[in-house]
Amino acid sequence: MTQAPGAPTEIRLRRKSRVLEVSFTDGSRFELPFEYLRVYSPSAEVRGHGGGEGRLELAKESVLVTAVEPVGNYAVRLVFDDGHGTGLYSWAFLHELGSQYDAKWARYLERCERLGYERRPVPSSSPAR
Repeated sequence: MTQAPGAPTEIRLRRKSRVLEVSFTDGSRFELPFEYLRVYSPSAEVRGHGGGEGRLELAKESVLVTAVEPVGNYAVRLVFDDGHGTGLYSWAFLHELGSQYDAKWARYLERCERLGYERRPVPSSSPAR
């Protein structure tokens, strides 16, 4: 069983580069793009109520995070400019999103391609993980 990462040591909202920077006590540091955070929202609206991958979110390339709100000592709620704000991003889930970024992002792109959706990325600096 993997040990939970604990609370982040730092969370920074970087609007210009469109990433949420999260650092943990284990030394890991992730720059999570807003689009990635939005399409992998932990909300029931996106993930669904059953098994499987959940709903495929499209056209979120230019979405912005407008607020990061603490929820107790275990999570943050991200508010997006498209009106979405119901997902609670636990510390463990943020760590998972960072540590599994390459595989999760590749899977999202594969799902988009299979559907015939062509992403139109917003020009920005590439996040470093």
